[in-house]
Amino acid sequence: MIPMASANRNDSPHPWPPGQDSAPSNCGALTPKGLPSLAGPGRGLSMALSITRIGLCLVLLALAGCATTPPSQVDDACAIFQEKPDWYAAMRETEKRWGTPVQVQLAIIRAESSFRHDAKPPRDTIAGIPMWWRVSSAYGYAQAKDETWDSYRSATGQRWASRSDLEDASDFVGWYTDQTQKRLNISKWDTYHQYLAYHEGQGGYSRKTYAGKDWLIRIAKKVDGWARRYGGQLQACRPQLER
Repeated sequence: MIPMASANRNDSPHPWPPGQDSAPSNCGALTPKGLPSLAGPGRGLSMALSITRIGLCLVLLALAGCATTPPSQVDDACAIFQEKPDWYAAMRETEKRWGTPVQVQLAIIRAESSFRHDAKPPRDTIAGIPMWWRVSSAYGYAQAKDETWDSYRSATGQRWASRSDLEDASDFVGWYTDQTQKRLNISKWDTYHQYLAYHEGQGGYSRKTYAGKDWLIRIAKKVDGWARRYGGQLQACRPQLER
């Protein structure tokens, strides 16, 4: 989850493993339950129009819900982009704008949210009892915190950017990795160290807060492996994706 200003000002956006406690999609769960009855004499055309409107709304809601579901084959970059060509267009644009390779963006977003548009960090607990608040304001595909997202929008002029929009999340990852390269001299192709800085925050990375987190080191290595695999796969299918 994302760096910069954290609640305790230690640059560590989330000391828990990423990708946890993501809210499930409602795709396929829509029903007309609770809708008012349209039966009755004299309704005629009005009833027909109402049914049409309700049906159209349900279809649009279902399509919107399904559009945000994670890809079905998360280990194959070509399959991901064949299923979601708009994702490739967004990440390719980010690559052109910020210089962050598509495969690096894809691996980081997978680690942070498992490709869930509404991913959230776990709830805080007191004496083992879950509370109604969460341990961080991190949210969305890139798990950006409120403060960091505001910094991104201010710096880029993306006033209406949304954390639950893949295009905006991709651009955010490009912007943040670009900042990391400038501040810490970490190559945008170096997924392992970029991810550590992404997770711990640039200040946390400078202080090597990751050093005592064996679980995070393991995850960073896994993210690096994903990026390498995605990069190899994209060499084969990029010509088709660019058409």
